[in-house]
Amino acid sequence: MMTLTRRHLLATGTAFVAAPAIARAQDLPGVTATEIRIGNTMPYSGPASAYGSIGRSHQHFFKMINDQGGIAGRKINFITYDDNYSPPKTVEQVRRLVEQDKVAFLFNTLGTATNSAIVRYVNQRKVPHLFLSTGADKWGNYQETPWTMGWQPSYRTEAQIYTKHMLEQKPGAKLALLYQNDDFGKDYVAGVKDVLGAKYDSIVRAVSHEATDPTIDSQVVTLQGSGADVLLTATTPKLPPRRSRRSSMSAGGRCIS
Repeated sequence: MMTLTRRHLLATGTAFVAAPAIARAQDLPGVTATEIRIGNTMPYSGPASAYGSIGRSHQHFFKMINDQGGIAGRKINFITYDDNYSPPKTVEQVRRLVEQDKVAFLFNTLGTATNSAIVRYVNQRKVPHLFLSTGADKWGNYQETPWTMGWQPSYRTEAQIYTKHMLEQKPGAKLALLYQNDDFGKDYVAGVKDVLGAKYDSIVRAVSHEATDPTIDSQVVTLQGSGADVLLTATTPKLPPRRSRRSSMSAGGRCIS
């Protein structure tokens, strides 16, 4: 179901520029009689390089669309650049996409901090910033950022679901919470607090890490010493501990007992 949903979203993102009314707007950047240019940034290298597979899957998907004739006779030119999961690099690459490559819109740019770094710029330039690959709770403010559209489920909501599941399965459990020190991770903290309320401090031992940390060994040792029964993580896939006796780490937010 996830694959089908993403394919429909991809098709929707490209189809909107192929509508007859828009196709007649000859001065629309990134759209010609034969081509639609779509811009993207992905962490093909750096601390979140595991997510580069998402960008590569986009490339294959758009190639398939082109092999089938494109969109309304137009071939998709999907231009994707490596931003190293670094906000300053994302700004540089997005400016390149907008000002040099003249893309019609940005699609599925990945990362909470990286999208935060470009959201003001793309809205000032009125560049459609569509289907962001981040579940931060901050997206969707149409009054302040009308050119930005999220789609991924909220990290805060995910954390609420995991916490409720923990309470159902292990009512007396203590929770170890490992989170990335940015809006991504802090949404998880907020979601857990939403559910636990005043009990948060007595149930949760929370430790943060930076996206650029080479390992999270020390954080895991701290959490292991807390006596927690359940581990909830808001981390990227490249940051497992070298070894953990009591628990294993996994990509993204997970609840592991």
